[in-house]
Amino acid sequence: MAYDDIREWIAALDRAGELKRVKAEVDPKLEICEITDRVSKWPARNGKGQGGPALLFEKVKGYPGAKVLMNQFGSERRMKMALDVDSLDEISGRIREFMDVKSPQGLLDKIKMLPKLAEMGKFFPKSVSTGPCKEVIKKGDFSLLDFPILTTWPKDGGPFITLPCVITRDPRTGKRNVGAYRMQVYDATSTGMHWQRHKGGAEHYRERMRAAHVGGDPAGKSDAIDLMARSGGGSRTTEGPKGKMEVAVALGTDPALMFSAIVPAPPEVEEFMIAGFLRQKPVELVKCETVDLDVPANAEIILEGHVNLDELKVEGPFGDHTGFYSLEDLYPVFHVTCITHRKDPVYSATIVGKPPVEDAYMGKAVERIFLPLMRVTIPEIVDLNMPIEGVFHNLMIVSIRKSYAGHARKVMSAIWGLGGAMFTKCIIVVDEDVNVQNPAEVVWKVCNNIDPERDIQFTLGPVDSLDHASRLPDFGSKMGIDATRKWPSEGFERPWPDEVTMDDATRELVSKRWKEYGIE
Repeated sequence: MAYDDIREWIAALDRAGELKRVKAEVDPKLEICEITDRVSKWPARNGKGQGGPALLFEKVKGYPGAKVLMNQFGSERRMKMALDVDSLDEISGRIREFMDVKSPQGLLDKIKMLPKLAEMGKFFPKSVSTGPCKEVIKKGDFSLLDFPILTTWPKDGGPFITLPCVITRDPRTGKRNVGAYRMQVYDATSTGMHWQRHKGGAEHYRERMRAAHVGGDPAGKSDAIDLMARSGGGSRTTEGPKGKMEVAVALGTDPALMFSAIVPAPPEVEEFMIAGFLRQKPVELVKCETVDLDVPANAEIILEGHVNLDELKVEGPFGDHTGFYSLEDLYPVFHVTCITHRKDPVYSATIVGKPPVEDAYMGKAVERIFLPLMRVTIPEIVDLNMPIEGVFHNLMIVSIRKSYAGHARKVMSAIWGLGGAMFTKCIIVVDEDVNVQNPAEVVWKVCNNIDPERDIQFTLGPVDSLDHASRLPDFGSKMGIDATRKWPSEGFERPWPDEVTMDDATRELVSKRWKEYGIE
């Protein structure tokens, strides 16, 4: 069953033995993070991978009655529980079914499509008049400091909201975006808004700025349009247009919606729709009190407010998912105008840092779910693996059905042209008979199959904002390795040797006689 809210999710975790209630008093500054980091690196119960239990801290220092949920997605089992599947491939299969729907050729085809269309109708968000998130409404006397917002690492710039659903609207199309962008708490009513330049929220921000420059030359206002203007520290206003952009933030949503906020969805597809698809029932939305945006009715906490188009402020440092601190930089400021919440809200958060931690399992789920979508554009892909240690955007291993000379390089270029995959720093392409989920096999095949000068190519392009090694912020080089067997049509005239394997008859003989040998 899908979960209507985070409380149903917590109860399910409890029943499944996947939740540990921590009743000792803990400090939201660093202590909760250290506990969670240790638990997230425990071996999983099945002996495969890692990931200790979800943690519900029930006695938070300085916040009487508050509860903090951590590590809720921090194992493969819980990731499948969150999406209500036995295997992540189930979701891939459902995606393929919908992509295989063909245009009806006649009345009978149209009738056959009706059940599928009815099922798709369940995914659309549903407007409701009110919801649990409205149990307490604070338009004047409110403070972000009333919530147990965590400071996760010693050199962090302050406490950060780490698991938000940030909701914005495209000023051109009206489509909504839900993104998970960290938010540094500056004071009782303002935070940073760390939407990196390639994210949906950042694009909505730029569109607002472009609209405010009507009659002018937006391209010439690079310092204002570029929301990561780098001109030193401190709070400042830009030379850009004055105005506001409405923003709402949902904290403590159901797990499917929280997961949907991190997936690299096309801008044409709303995350509320993705959550409906994953839940197999619609997300209920309610109107905000002070801004014209819809928010999940069953969320624990809603922050309403705006960012100013002419204001940037230093945000960071922050201990990030690369395992390094992302350094100080200028980002927009979110000003809170209203807070609504459930009575006794549960505050949900996460930590990122040296892998593996919770985001590792969320990233692997994204990998499996979006493989069929990648195949729409690159059908020759057999499988892919983005190793946790590569923090996802640093390494992708891809197996392909090779059909022509240069095919591996074509696949590299196609991947670098795909949405969030454009940030991939290193791509390794192997033949279809290589199990990309087995690192030992990949290393063996790659090291044997490549001539480094011939098979490694470099290119320049956008890189992840968190890449501290790139020559410039957000721009740097990428590497592709063609580790496929080389063909004569690729200029390789030497014979390609066979792998060393035993013949089938001998293998069968030894298998039959194995007990005779007396070898345990």
